[in-house]
Amino acid sequence: MSKRDSKHSSSAIRIQRSVEESQLDKSNKLKKLIEQHGFDTFGIVDINPKLNFKKELKEFLEKNHHGEMVWMEKRSNHRSNPNVLWDDAQSIIVLGINYHFECNSLELLSEKNKGIISVYSRNSDYHKIIKKKLKSLSFEISNLLNCSFKYFVDTAPVMEKPISMKGGIGWQGKHTNLVSKDFGSWLFLSSIFVDKKINNTSPEIDHCGSCSSCIDICPTNAIVEPYKLDATKCISYLTIEHKGIIDKNLRKLIGNRIYGCDDCLAVCPWNKFAKKSKEISFYPRDDLIKPDLGDFLSLTDEDFRKKFAKSSIKRIGRDRFLRNVLIAVGNSKEKKYKKDIEALLEDESSTVRAMAVWSLKQLIDRNHVEIYKKKYFALEKNKNVQEEWLN
Repeated sequence: MSKRDSKHSSSAIRIQRSVEESQLDKSNKLKKLIEQHGFDTFGIVDINPKLNFKKELKEFLEKNHHGEMVWMEKRSNHRSNPNVLWDDAQSIIVLGINYHFECNSLELLSEKNKGIISVYSRNSDYHKIIKKKLKSLSFEISNLLNCSFKYFVDTAPVMEKPISMKGGIGWQGKHTNLVSKDFGSWLFLSSIFVDKKINNTSPEIDHCGSCSSCIDICPTNAIVEPYKLDATKCISYLTIEHKGIIDKNLRKLIGNRIYGCDDCLAVCPWNKFAKKSKEISFYPRDDLIKPDLGDFLSLTDEDFRKKFAKSSIKRIGRDRFLRNVLIAVGNSKEKKYKKDIEALLEDESSTVRAMAVWSLKQLIDRNHVEIYKKKYFALEKNKNVQEEWLN
């Protein structure tokens, strides 16, 4: 090799090293920024034609496992393919933030007069908290990488769970939720799309093995087979997304769950590695840890809005929430709630009236049902409520 060739070779090596050192420096700075903004874990995924979940989503929709969640169907092309969500995007930074607080909703299943609220909804709405963090983080990433960005936290059709698996945050368990070696089942996910290539993180593999705890514990058999969920049977769907009368065959299976269900998450063995969240906004409010069902039966619309002003529970509205509470009250078999239920037999909402009828009938004998029926049935014009009286 000539001296000239040697000099050129040395120069190329120095440039290569300089580029690698610069990339490593930016990677370290990116990691530090993410930690400083309160995120506990992250992954980076390259946007390319292979990043496509069309097959899985199509099967889910064709089987109508999405139920009333029509937004999944309307933008299915965007949801299944991140490439079409933003033409300029080249990388996805997927983020996880831990919301675990040593709460185990399974412990309340035997306390039938207590309402179970999903752990993630026992305080402030996580969307608002994370959105604020995402906005600040995105601008700092933009300055670091000299890039444009778009950020999402349930505000766009992004399939964050499979993307998180490709980014190495965790894997989709047999219940279809994300599981992490470091945080168990308790991660909120969000993402930042950037118009610049970033070094990918390594994907995670499935660590469920032969375990079927989540499938076995599901009260309604909503996990129809490993890794496949029929949302229309899922208690989280029924108590949050479903807008009308809940199927009478599922009501007793709901038990005392009044907003969401954590059973399949809580039972996961990987939760032994879960850590307490550093974000105090996710710590549960005292009044939502073990609320007495009777505390909710007299809620007016104004009371409901005031009580849940900062909570994600607010979005389902007072009537759907009372529907859930009344089912739980009926399942409690506690006759002390009878007077409060009777007041709801004349509620403005037909959904509330229908569930009040069902709830009352779980607490009293047939003769007393006939007494109530004579008083209220003739005045009832709604078919759903009439059917509850006639059943």
